[in-house]
Amino acid sequence: MATSPRVAGAHPVQEAGEARDPGEAVAGDRLEVAASVLALLADRTRLALLARLGQGEADVTTLTEACGAARPSVSQHLAKLRLAGLVTARKDGRRVVYSLRHGHLRRLVDEALSVADHQIGALPAHD
Repeated sequence: MATSPRVAGAHPVQEAGEARDPGEAVAGDRLEVAASVLALLADRTRLALLARLGQGEADVTTLTEACGAARPSVSQHLAKLRLAGLVTARKDGRRVVYSLRHGHLRRLVDEALSVADHQIGALPAHD
């Protein structure tokens, strides 16, 4: 029986009756989710929103001022971030207040901005 070619980095083809290592599935799922999170961070407006939310919860007016985008654009980006489970929202009277879902995201944004600081300022590398 001929085997199908495998592409580096691609999901392995599972033959009928072949058992799949659960660890491989989890590792693949982790990479897929991490890539999705990083893709969301690749937008300047969303990155600015997350950076501001890393300082504490804020409403749409505060977030609009912080990122310099139009209010409808900010609302659309917040909806994407909520749908992805990266931010949460709660009502406070007539306002909706947003916050980061967890500190991992704040640290990820902080690290991305630190990398930018190093590239812009030609700072030496460090751990």
